[in-house]
Amino acid sequence: MTNSLLINKHHRFLSITQVCKSFRNRVSRDLNRKWEKQMEKEESIAQKYENVKSNIEAACHKAEREPGEVTLIAVSKTKPVELLREAYEAGARDFGENKVQELVDKIPQLPGDIRWHMIGHLQRNKVKYIIDKVYMIHSVDSYQLAEVISKEAVKHDLTMKILMEVNVAGEESKFGVSCEEAGALAEKIRKLPGISLEGLMTIAPYVTDPEENREVFSKLRHLAVDIFGKNIDNRTVNVLSMGMTGDYQVAVEEGSTMVRVGTGIFGERNYLK
Repeated sequence: MTNSLLINKHHRFLSITQVCKSFRNRVSRDLNRKWEKQMEKEESIAQKYENVKSNIEAACHKAEREPGEVTLIAVSKTKPVELLREAYEAGARDFGENKVQELVDKIPQLPGDIRWHMIGHLQRNKVKYIIDKVYMIHSVDSYQLAEVISKEAVKHDLTMKILMEVNVAGEESKFGVSCEEAGALAEKIRKLPGISLEGLMTIAPYVTDPEENREVFSKLRHLAVDIFGKNIDNRTVNVLSMGMTGDYQVAVEEGSTMVRVGTGIFGERNYLK
């Protein structure tokens, strides 16, 4: 009887030990799996960034341009700071944001040598929050907005680099001045103090075949030549911010000097944020 009880207790002890060991092994496997996924994700962002750079180089070669003429802007809207750090480690130094609050929140959490680009629609009452924080504002689409940027820039004793947004395709859902209005607006904006008009920006239509946007990019390039063909104030104005994940290679072939790539580097955006 006693021997039977001892055997049962021994079996129960072994059973508990086995359960604990099994649990520890399962936890260990789960942790290893999470670590491996994290490593894959890091490698993925780095690899995607390099792939985009390689594609830019190939497009430059095709167009007989130097790769150094094109700046790759990593569009990080809705992405957590951790993913931006991964892109930074991969070599990214230019980041683009759409929302003022998100931009302001991220800047102090990341290295100081990053050049921040405001690429989304900018409300006049929010200029003051970013005027001394961004390298360039891509989305100036009215004289009133340019005027506010000018006033804030003068107040902070700085010169803000800006691009004029042109709605080349004439889409009603997009911001930007028309091609017909662009020349007159550029002439007015360039006279404002505290502003340096560096060139033009456009957001091309969403298409499945990037070749469909070639005409849009070509039209912006020709418009820039018409507007800035003569050096403004004895300096060259030659920035063309055009091309995103789906069509940046065609944009580079057509003369883009800044491409804005988000999904191609970070994956799909989280629109619930």
